[in-house]
Amino acid sequence: MKLLHIPLLFLLLLFSTLSFAQKTDSYSEYDPKIYEIIKNISTKNVEKDVKKLAEFGTRHTLSDTVSETRGIGAARRWIKAEFDKISAECNGCLEVSYQRNLLKKGANERIVNDVWIVNVVAVLRGTENPNSYAIMSGDIDSRASDVTNYTIDAPGANDNATGIAGILEAARVLSKYHVEGKSKFKNSIAFAALSGEEQGLFGGQFMAKQAKKDGWDIIGVINNDMIGNIEGVDGVIDNRSFRIFSEPTPTTETEQERNRRRYYGGEIDGISRQLARYIHSTTQKYMPEMNPTMIYRLDRFGRGGHHRPFNDEGFAGVRIMESHENYNRQHQDIREEDGIKYGDVVEGVNFDYLAKLTSVNAIVLANLGWSPLAPQNVKIGGAVQPSTTLSWEKTKQEKSTIIGYKIYWRETTAPQWQYARFVPKEFFKENTTEQIIFVLENIVIDNYLFGVATVDENGHESIVSFPREVIR
Repeated sequence: MKLLHIPLLFLLLLFSTLSFAQKTDSYSEYDPKIYEIIKNISTKNVEKDVKKLAEFGTRHTLSDTVSETRGIGAARRWIKAEFDKISAECNGCLEVSYQRNLLKKGANERIVNDVWIVNVVAVLRGTENPNSYAIMSGDIDSRASDVTNYTIDAPGANDNATGIAGILEAARVLSKYHVEGKSKFKNSIAFAALSGEEQGLFGGQFMAKQAKKDGWDIIGVINNDMIGNIEGVDGVIDNRSFRIFSEPTPTTETEQERNRRRYYGGEIDGISRQLARYIHSTTQKYMPEMNPTMIYRLDRFGRGGHHRPFNDEGFAGVRIMESHENYNRQHQDIREEDGIKYGDVVEGVNFDYLAKLTSVNAIVLANLGWSPLAPQNVKIGGAVQPSTTLSWEKTKQEKSTIIGYKIYWRETTAPQWQYARFVPKEFFKENTTEQIIFVLENIVIDNYLFGVATVDENGHESIVSFPREVIR
């Protein structure tokens, strides 16, 4: 493999160490607004919303749509009204809409009648990159033991009123930062209340396909499904940890891309896995009392969630949920047998914990909303060389406050990025091409995995971009 030689870069590298030390001190890696967001998430609000959603009796996908007090129709109208109320308080900053798709009887064994699958979506439109979206989702629908029984009570307090309560509260708090005189988000943030999850992930399928059709640039989807239970069926009570599920590589990759991984690595470095690492690192940075656990699996064993349809379309998407599930409270008729209470009722939700996981979502969304876009067309080289060369395209954001890039690397068996080097934008001022080239001296490519992120002056970083091509 031929290594690119840039004389100017090698001259600059003679004093690069001093430059890094000086420039790293020129910005703060911590944004005080993020701590404000954590403080402003209200336990009282999420509790009120979960109780309201549970009061609809059932939110089964095929349940009543006419009643004002019972069924999924009343629930989704209430959700839209809440988004409209939030938007009115921020001078119309939320774009609120329904997504409707008709599903015919027999689409699968769980669709026993024709039914409209209706999502409720609210968008905080980005100022610089309006077509780039960070999405937080939750599921409207609920179910009991028989997935086709759409009349029985199924309050779905944890599964998944907690996810809907989370997106509503995150929208309330983040909308306060998107009005005149405030620090508006560069990228769009979308809050999606999805339907039809229990019947076959239909709401997510429709939204993901529509996003693909409309050309959305999705930064990442954070699907929240059961984020309020702390009492596991295994007897563990835990209000500090949560799981992040992510697939290793996209299912949409080509045969050529799969073959390339065999020789160059990246089996656990797909776009969804990078999003999961971003959530993990952001949580540890701003909420060290919480313990995120990376689960190297698309979802729980043999099960599915509403991030999967986005993965199927080639988008980054992960699932956030509690660490210890209680199966007695999932997909169960409300009853008591042999002294054991079954059913997904409000009493099974810990609202302080729900507020914490809502905070996790809100700070990740805020960071993604304020951050510059990730580097594109990242390439790597360095075979049989003492150093590693990385190249990437300049981030095209004229109005943004990009101050440089951060190169990450880690040992091949490490789950998280271990090492980083900040490279200030001024370092590349002589580079007149669109492709930036940087050499990591004395870092042997064989022993590590690498990535690049974009950094702004407030310490916001993009998701890390993993190299997908080789410099030849």
